[in-house]
Amino acid sequence: MKNSLTRALLERCEDVSEVMNSLSHPVRLKILCHLMEEEKSVNSLTEFCEISQSSMSQFLGRMKSEGVLESRREGTSIYYRVADLKMIKLLRAIKEIYCNP
Repeated sequence: MKNSLTRALLERCEDVSEVMNSLSHPVRLKILCHLMEEEKSVNSLTEFCEISQSSMSQFLGRMKSEGVLESRREGTSIYYRVADLKMIKLLRAIKEIYCNP
């Protein structure tokens, strides 16, 4: 018989798989890491990831449609932030595991 934690994870496998898919591309992971602490403009994200504006727009559009990111417009600029605090907790765990000696 499975314990309750295993059963809970099994019931959420599709949700977890979607989250992991969001992290599976290096640029999407860079975007999320850059947004861990605060929202950023599209220009800031484009510069940080060193990709074209059009590529960034595709990544951001996909991540927004998947519910990973939220955005707001201020004048002619668009700012993005991580939509779910669980994603930030996961990113912090990844940072702790892979980035701290």
